[in-house]
Amino acid sequence: MAGPQLSLRVATLLTGLLECIAFSGLIFGWTSLVFVLKSDHYFEDLCEQMNATRHSECSTQDSKLSLIFTLASFSNNFMTFPLGYIFDRLGTTVARLIAIFLYAGATLLVAVSSAGTAPMLFAAFPMLAVGGILFLLTNLQVGNLFDKHRSTIITLYNGAFDSSSAIFLIIKLLYERGLTLQISFFILCAFSIWHLIRTFFLMPRGHIPFPLPPNYSYGGTCFLSIGCSRRAERSQGTEDEEVKKEKVELRQEANGPSLAVQQEMAKTDESDPRSFRCCVLSWRFFWHLIWLSSMQLWHYLFIGTLNPMLNHLADGKQHLVSTYTNAFAITQLFGVLCAPWNGFLLDRLKKKYQQEARKKGFPESMADLHSTFPSLVVTSLLCLSFSICASIPILKLQYFTFILQVISRSFLYGGNAAFITLAFPSQHFGKIYGTVMMLSALISLLQFPIFIFIKGTLQGDPTYVNITLILFTLLSFVQPFLLSRQWRRQDKHV
Repeated sequence: MAGPQLSLRVATLLTGLLECIAFSGLIFGWTSLVFVLKSDHYFEDLCEQMNATRHSECSTQDSKLSLIFTLASFSNNFMTFPLGYIFDRLGTTVARLIAIFLYAGATLLVAVSSAGTAPMLFAAFPMLAVGGILFLLTNLQVGNLFDKHRSTIITLYNGAFDSSSAIFLIIKLLYERGLTLQISFFILCAFSIWHLIRTFFLMPRGHIPFPLPPNYSYGGTCFLSIGCSRRAERSQGTEDEEVKKEKVELRQEANGPSLAVQQEMAKTDESDPRSFRCCVLSWRFFWHLIWLSSMQLWHYLFIGTLNPMLNHLADGKQHLVSTYTNAFAITQLFGVLCAPWNGFLLDRLKKKYQQEARKKGFPESMADLHSTFPSLVVTSLLCLSFSICASIPILKLQYFTFILQVISRSFLYGGNAAFITLAFPSQHFGKIYGTVMMLSALISLLQFPIFIFIKGTLQGDPTYVNITLILFTLLSFVQPFLLSRQWRRQDKHV
């Protein structure tokens, strides 16, 4: 690889990491921002109508803020499918311009908002969430530039996405030192210029293919050259055809969630075993969706209800709530350090299982898929431990809960993206990733009725809900079990 080309790829990698860590997952720092919004009296008029004496005890205000986060986290996942389709069809530049528009619009709305115009937040934060996930989606392909470290980079970027939630902690700390919420969001809005520069000079117009064809170039002068763009597209098209011929593992789909699904899969396999429809109707996709959704619901519910939970455990003492809120946000910074270990595990195991597959005559695609088994199991165990700790109403124990939460979440989203790249055709990555996130978003909507159910019917006692959710989390172990069984069956037939 030539020196200038290597420099360009390293610049793309590092600036992409910075983009993900500073701008992509801001919405998940919601707990820190809720503290600021309450201090600025957002939705406090609802408390006055209920004759509430302290905003920390106002369940109506908490419900409004929880609803905003529910809509934002839902949009973060649900809109990934149409945006993934746009990304697959129209390329990186178009997708990133949409992301920049949403990001700039969202930050500007918050910057001009006030307690009197609090309903603006219902539009601002879903826009911010969608723009952020699109930044991540367009950056995940950067791993294709570094073949041997592809999974590590993908999980690193997902970890950076988790760590970006700490940006709202910075806003909270600056707010406590006199910088208003509005000025902070004006500053965030100004960074849209940086996103534009990176889009045109450090990212491709179309996509970064995998495997990477010889002499592939992108960005900078290549962006301004139609010929360069066409050569890259031809290389990618040729590679897609080769991949189609070499890998046919999806023909082996034998079991499914239902008989109707199996019959539909059989019809699809006869025509095109690597079609998008075949992928979505496979048992692999179905159980991966359950794997993601069962754990994601816990994380969303925990983040969205952490502020009222801390108020309850701290008996309304705001200095304690602020301390634990800061502690939670600080732990989020370490997401970027936790996630790469998952990718490193995947890369190392992939080499090991590929060697084993060659000896036994297995297809390498099956070895790649089986390398995800330890990652899936570890992620499920981490989330199970986190959910159990989160269910114990002891304030000091929440420090340990915060640590488990950030490690579990980093493994969850990094493992999700890495699994999709290994289990499904690369030409459908955007659509499959988007479909998984969209369907999991429907399940994540349960967080708001659960919150209302706990506050109302259960009178603030979440014990029965927590037990139910812990049992739901156990379903995440089905996916790795099925992968392991498929590997053992293949081994018996050799």
